[in-house]
Amino acid sequence: MKLVVDVQYTDNSALCAGILFKHWNSSEISQKYLTHTENIQAYEPGKFYKRELPCILNLLEAHSITPELIIIDGYVFLGGHSKAGLGKYLYDHLNGNIPIIGVAKKAFNEITPDYKIRRGTSTKPLYITAIDIPLGEAKEKIATMHGQHRIPTLLRQVDQLCRGIAF
Repeated sequence: MKLVVDVQYTDNSALCAGILFKHWNSSEISQKYLTHTENIQAYEPGKFYKRELPCILNLLEAHSITPELIIIDGYVFLGGHSKAGLGKYLYDHLNGNIPIIGVAKKAFNEITPDYKIRRGTSTKPLYITAIDIPLGEAKEKIATMHGQHRIPTLLRQVDQLCRGIAF
C-alpha cells in the first residue's frame, strides 16, 4: 500500500492526515487516518521539516503504518537533488526503508524544469522530487494518479481530510 500524507496547523498543534491506497490510478481509499500533535515547532524559513516531520512520524507510529511508499506535500530535496527537504528527513528517519515522493505546488528557488509535470489542462506545474525511486518513474506515477485536474484526487482528499472538510 502507498500512503499520502498532509498536515494542517493551528497555533501550536497540527492535524496530520494519511490515506492508504493500492493502485496509482485508483480513486478508492483503502484506509484513512488522523492524528493530532501538540506543541509543534514554530515555522522557520528553510527548515519546514522541523514543523512537519514530527506530525508525520506521529501518524505513522500512532496507527502502526508501514507503507511501501509515502507521498508528501512538499519537497524531498530543495532544488531537486541537493539540499535536504522534508522528504529526505523523513526518509532518513525511516532508515531509508521507504521510498518518498514529494509533490510541491510552488517552485523552490533552485528547482529546474526537469522536476515539473503538468496534469490535466492546468497550465500550472507540480514539482516532483523523490528518493529511492527514479525521478522519471516518480513523475510518471504522479501524472497517472486519478483525477482530471492539477492535483490528483487522493492528494486533494488528504488535504481536505486534515482540514476537516468531508469528502
